[in-house]
Amino acid sequence: MKYTEYMALSPMQRFWYNFKKFITSIPSGLGNFFAAIGRGILGFFKGIGKAAAEYAKGFVKGDIFTKISYLVMGCGNICRGQILKGLMFLAMEVGYIFFMVFFGADYIQMFITLHAVRGADVTKNLPGGKSYTVPGEIEVYSYQILLFGILALLVTVAFIAMYFVSVKSARKVDEMVKNGERVPKFRDELKDLLDSRFHATLLTTPIILIAVFVLLPLLFMIIMAFTGFSGAEKSYVDFGWVGFQNFAEIFKTSETGTSMGSTFAKITGWTLIWAVAATFSNYILGMVVALMINKKGIKLKKLWRTMFVMTIAVPQFVTLLLMAQILGPYDYSPMNVILSQLFGVAEPIDFLGSTVNNGLLPRIMVIVVNCWVGIPYTILMTSGILMNIPEDLYESARIDGAGPVKSFMKITLPYMLFVTTPYLITTFIGNVNNFNVIFLLTNGGPVNNLKYRKGMGHTDLLITLLYKLSINDKLYGLGAAIGIMVFLVCATLSLVTFNMTKSAKNEEEFS
Repeated sequence: MKYTEYMALSPMQRFWYNFKKFITSIPSGLGNFFAAIGRGILGFFKGIGKAAAEYAKGFVKGDIFTKISYLVMGCGNICRGQILKGLMFLAMEVGYIFFMVFFGADYIQMFITLHAVRGADVTKNLPGGKSYTVPGEIEVYSYQILLFGILALLVTVAFIAMYFVSVKSARKVDEMVKNGERVPKFRDELKDLLDSRFHATLLTTPIILIAVFVLLPLLFMIIMAFTGFSGAEKSYVDFGWVGFQNFAEIFKTSETGTSMGSTFAKITGWTLIWAVAATFSNYILGMVVALMINKKGIKLKKLWRTMFVMTIAVPQFVTLLLMAQILGPYDYSPMNVILSQLFGVAEPIDFLGSTVNNGLLPRIMVIVVNCWVGIPYTILMTSGILMNIPEDLYESARIDGAGPVKSFMKITLPYMLFVTTPYLITTFIGNVNNFNVIFLLTNGGPVNNLKYRKGMGHTDLLITLLYKLSINDKLYGLGAAIGIMVFLVCATLSLVTFNMTKSAKNEEEFS
């Protein structure tokens, strides 16, 4: 469509044109996304091939000390005067060997099956010459094998990385000696770490902490999805690999409605409805309130902004628990008292527990309460953006005869969307995983008639489903599988959507 034809459309026609254009571009966006992943994987293997070639080339061209360094880490450095550095490499190798001999190798071997290790069976004799055998007690539980096996693999990966660093260091020192250059001493490299390579010094500790406290638990949870780990007494201590069985369970359907597939489909549908409604209600209403506060002629602007900041200062869980009491089903709850006194409503209304129309009222109420706790954040963010929109644009629009609505549609909204599209995407993903609002207000209720698991409710999101399966039903493997599915969907949607926006394509301009 030409620009003149586009400008001749009404605002609603433009909206549907842009919406249709967005929807039709999703397949190509997904194609480009997965193509980029493919190129990344291909580049990764090319990099490995290049590194292997360099590795072999360094061994062939290196002298005897460099060749020995391929087996004994630090040998090349020690023989050329970098004694402390070489000893550090050697200590890493010796430490890794001890770690694998006395700890890691056993857990990697047990990691293949994950089954618990039992002691020897005990035979007990009974009077009359009879006997019976008692199974040996469990010495190593399956979840211990899973955890320590992952730890051993991570240590192995870290050692391999340090091994290549040591080989590269030995080759570099070899080339310096051949070129007649001075080999730097330990104090020279220490000064370098505090000067030109100070960033590496600062990042070392955070990387180690991230590996221990983030990467290890994350890998544990991901790998758990491929096991039979559950809270049943036997499955808790002794389980094995189940492959994609947990993922197949998510999509399994049955005519009686007792399968996980029907539950997952219904909760996924409500999760998407909730995420869209919660995101755009907060965004639009927050922008409207910010426009009202920043409008010329409004007095006490700092007071209004301070009031909204005060609502943010109150912890969210306190606000949500208070709202749960205000909207309670009792005749003495504040909302029912107000309705009774002002409108003569005789029966108390169960705002958060009504099952009428598939829990329509509780679903509406959680969206309304989410507006109460979420709008102040949007107001603060959009207020700063609104104050940075050039006033000349509005002045030119008024001269051309544009009214407030047209100025908003042509100037304010496009500018806001250009700047805040990444915020909208992250807010949408955050609402998909918005555990606090749902759990503290309704605990996922009111309970529906889904037969797969007791306790699943009309306002349950995928994140609360995951919580109930993991904490209440002890189905850790199935919960981990649902968590992976949610992550894949959210990551794909956010990356594809962001790369299709003007914020990513025209990062430094606005039109």
